[in-house]
Amino acid sequence: MARIAGVDLPRTKRVEIGLTYIYGIGRHRSNEILTEAGVSGDIRVKDLSEDDVRKISRVIEEKGGVEGDLRKEISLNIKRLMEIGCYRGIRHRRGLPVRGPNSSSRWASSFLRSARSPGYQYSRWQLSHA
Repeated sequence: MARIAGVDLPRTKRVEIGLTYIYGIGRHRSNEILTEAGVSGDIRVKDLSEDDVRKISRVIEEKGGVEGDLRKEISLNIKRLMEIGCYRGIRHRRGLPVRGPNSSSRWASSFLRSARSPGYQYSRWQLSHA
């Protein structure tokens, strides 16, 4: 197995798809990394040479922002929002949806995900008549 950025890539997948198993790398960024490294995205991970793996990992290190560093940055951003007390920070603190749904009339989505209801199964009727 090829190990890049601390993640074992699946051997049977194409390199283009295998790189998406790394946190912070999607399909678009995967293709950018492969073109910059000069590696074809159509070959399988098991067919990569050590030189190819080195090229890919060097490009990922140059671009930065994957795995642990990215997770740490995101958690620090969320903590900063909570400390300054902005709207998004308050929503994070309360465990409510931050961006989209209106939870003043639709409480079920946030309530069911919270720690207040471990293991309790709501029926569809209870959710629709709450």
